[in-house]
Amino acid sequence: MHDTGEPQESHNKIPKGWLLFFFGMIIFMIGYIVSYTPAISGWSFYKGFEKEMAAAAKTRPSVDVKHFSGDKEAIKEGKEIFANTCAPCHNADATGGIGPNLTAATLKFGATEKDIYESIANGRPNGMPPFLQQIGSEKISKVIAFLEPLRKK
Repeated sequence: MHDTGEPQESHNKIPKGWLLFFFGMIIFMIGYIVSYTPAISGWSFYKGFEKEMAAAAKTRPSVDVKHFSGDKEAIKEGKEIFANTCAPCHNADATGGIGPNLTAATLKFGATEKDIYESIANGRPNGMPPFLQQIGSEKISKVIAFLEPLRKK
């Protein structure tokens, strides 16, 4: 025969389990690439995320703005909250600094109580962080009561 003195394993076949695994992985990878490559299937994580955010926005509870307009105690407390939370960006007199001037008659995202509440509670793009979790709904309403007379000057 062909004895060379070296061990020969050419007669051994690959186990069927390994072949099944190998071809199964090839089929899986082709399916995965076809399913999750945006250029092929159109699937996008961002589209799914936008759908989830839109659904969540529909279920968000309505804005809970309390009206403290003219309440001197609430305005005083709102001034303290503003000094501690908002003044670093909007200055102590609300004339703006890093953040915009809050004494102006018109504001970029709206000047109604509801608009101002939304800006403070949920934040705005490019710098305004949300404060609802930090200070709560009632304190935000008191800050709005403090800002109201400043805007009427």
